[in-house]
Amino acid sequence: MEPKYLGKTVSGPVSDLDTFPAPEGIGTVVMNCDELTSFCPVTGQPDFYTVSIEYDPDALCIESKSLKLFLWGFRDQALFCEQLAVDLRDRVVASIRPRRCVVTLRQKARGGISIDAVSRLP
Repeated sequence: MEPKYLGKTVSGPVSDLDTFPAPEGIGTVVMNCDELTSFCPVTGQPDFYTVSIEYDPDALCIESKSLKLFLWGFRDQALFCEQLAVDLRDRVVASIRPRRCVVTLRQKARGGISIDAVSRLP
């Protein structure tokens, strides 16, 4: 499978994740990003997040450039933190079908309150 984004010029967010075959012997992959944004569906104010995606791959891994471009697409979406965590987990699971997946989303403080939302593969 040829990557869609790696090594190519991409000038906007993407709606899917590139994958590659999981190397023999890999147990857990953890991907972290502190550049995730969306906005509050009630107030319209921007929300800033750090996200950790931890998964135990079965056959596939997520290519990191595609993840960065995919996360970029949430900047124009109105989502509560908890829903965003679930949406990210569901997309990872649909893309690579891991044995285990945990998405931890930390909304940076707004009004003095930060939120951590954790969504696990059932």
